Formats: sequence, structure tokens, C-alpha cells
Amino acid sequence: LQLVESGGGLVQSGGSLRLSCATSRFSLDYYAIGWFRQAPGKERERVSCISSSGGSTNYADSVKGRFTISRDNAKNTVFLQMNNLKPEDTAVYLCAAERTLLDCPHKFDYWGQGTQVTVSS
Repeated sequence: LQLVESGGGLVQSGGSLRLSCATSRFSLDYYAIGWFRQAPGKERERVSCISSSGGSTNYADSVKGRFTISRDNAKNTVFLQMNNLKPEDTAVYLCAAERTLLDCPHKFDYWGQGTQVTVSS
């Protein structure tokens, strides 16, 4: 299962970006998807997670109220809408997939390469 992230870039503080996580050859119907971020010198942080059906989502406290995760299974794509971005959101954002019925698993077997998000102050 190959995941490809897109939508990153440079944005000013307070701006918005929408990240996409897509796969072209496989269905994501039975996969929970997580978005993670990795900033230089910091541990990888799970930002958000969505269940395979899309009926359950969760968010890190640091992004609650600003980020929204969603999915379009017909397009095999998961989105992360990021609003009111802050400089501390700067990181490489990665998506990950796990075939599971759990809402948000502790481990993910499949990972994308990541997309850079940079927020200037």
C-alpha cells in the first residue's frame, strides 16, 4: 500500500492549508488513517486519526478546533484541513494507514513520505 501526501507549503501565521493522503492502486475502505508530524529535534506527534468508516475522529490537544480530518473513500483520499496555522505547526506531515476496525490504532504499518508545512510568523 503506497500512500502519497500532498498540499504542504509555506503559509503565514493564521493561514490555512489542506493536506491530502491518497493511494492510487488500493482501496482505503478498511483502513484507519492517521496524520502525524515530525519537527526537527522533536518526537513524532500524532495529530489526528480517522476510522475506516469516517465515523470516528480524534485530535491532539494542540490542534483541536483548528484542524479537521475527513475522508472520501470513493476517491481513496484522506484530508487534513488546517486552519489558523501557527509557527509551531511547522513540520513534515505524514499520513499512515492500518487495516483495522479500531477507531485509531496504536500502530500503523503503512506510511507516506511526508509533505513539508512551514508557517511563518
